[in-house]
Amino acid sequence: MTNLNLCPNLYTQLAKTKKPIVLVLSKCDEGVERYIRDAHGFALNKKNLQVVETSARSNVNVDLAFTALIQLIDKSRGKSKIIPYFEALKQQSQQSAAAKDKYEWLVGRVVKSHNETWLNVSRRMQSCTEYQDYVYLEGTDKAKKLFQQHIQRLKQDHIERRRKVYLSVLPRALDVLVPDLDEIDHLSCPKVAKLLESKPDFSHWFVVLEDTPWDLTSHIDNMDDDRIPYDIMETMQATDVYCNHLEKLRNARKKSQMKKAFKENLAASPFITPGKPWEEARSFIMSEEFYQWLEELVYMDIYSKHQKEIIDKAKEEFQELLLEYSELFYELELDAKPSKEKMGVIQEVLGEEQRFKALQKLQAERDALILKHIHFVYHPTKDTCPSNPSCVDTKIEQLISSRCPYPMTASIKTLMWTESTW
Repeated sequence: MTNLNLCPNLYTQLAKTKKPIVLVLSKCDEGVERYIRDAHGFALNKKNLQVVETSARSNVNVDLAFTALIQLIDKSRGKSKIIPYFEALKQQSQQSAAAKDKYEWLVGRVVKSHNETWLNVSRRMQSCTEYQDYVYLEGTDKAKKLFQQHIQRLKQDHIERRRKVYLSVLPRALDVLVPDLDEIDHLSCPKVAKLLESKPDFSHWFVVLEDTPWDLTSHIDNMDDDRIPYDIMETMQATDVYCNHLEKLRNARKKSQMKKAFKENLAASPFITPGKPWEEARSFIMSEEFYQWLEELVYMDIYSKHQKEIIDKAKEEFQELLLEYSELFYELELDAKPSKEKMGVIQEVLGEEQRFKALQKLQAERDALILKHIHFVYHPTKDTCPSNPSCVDTKIEQLISSRCPYPMTASIKTLMWTESTW
């Protein structure tokens, strides 16, 4: 009841019948404590009268009101424990929460696809106690609502997975379709999107959908087509990917420029001589800007290649120098081994030449070139030739071998060398 003013007269009339009476307090969920307290005060010391606090909206103690009345009529059924509304609400909330957890677990186990329907799933779950308990406590509508929420989560997870796949492919598509920085450096993402349509391989990477956005269409379930929906280029994620692509191209160009500048520094620097170690050269040619763009290992590799080039060139020029001073190598011993004094004379004569000084840090290799030159002068063969394996005789032999169906004999090789030296 909601109007306690009627209770005294009504109770007086009912009490004359000596029948059990249950005073049901409704709308206790509105929390009017004075109303509840006055009702208990009225029922105090009255026989055959019990007070049950209920809420139809919260479905609390509604069954208890009828159970209490039945037990007052039939004493053999025993006396029910009358639980106050707020205590009953707490117990019911805990029971509902536990039932909800179990039901959600069941839904998660049964429903794996966002394309499932409530009709099919509810039929499969009807025999499960988790489903039965939750429906009994909360009703079918709430059970369906939780199912729909789960379906929505599955759908969003599916869309996000697809989105991640598309965004992971987008950098490769940009690398192929717009690899030239000069073409796109001044363009915004929407303008680049228009440019992409004009590329011959556009349809290999993108698909233009009739309905957009793609994540609200059936395309999310088209697993046979892994091309990127074209309208994804309108999203912030795609803009970020494009900005990263631009930054990568700009960095690549800057690194290329740094490599070129470093090579030019090496070529122009008078401090970089053949055989000079990197540790000695680094302080002359490195700057903070170089370190900012490339790792030192990259510069070391460039330096190593540069050293090989200038060493090979210095050796070639030194061999030319030896040919120019051929008179120094006459009047040697028959075994063509110069004495220590003779080597001293040779080095003294050549010492003023820049081509001799260029190999100052490679003295052992320079001395080896002198000895090899002397050996060639007195024993001229392709094996002692300073240009071997690039000398003319070696190349002729390789050419003939590649065209001759039979292996060359030693006598033929000797004849070839003899003829070439005439």
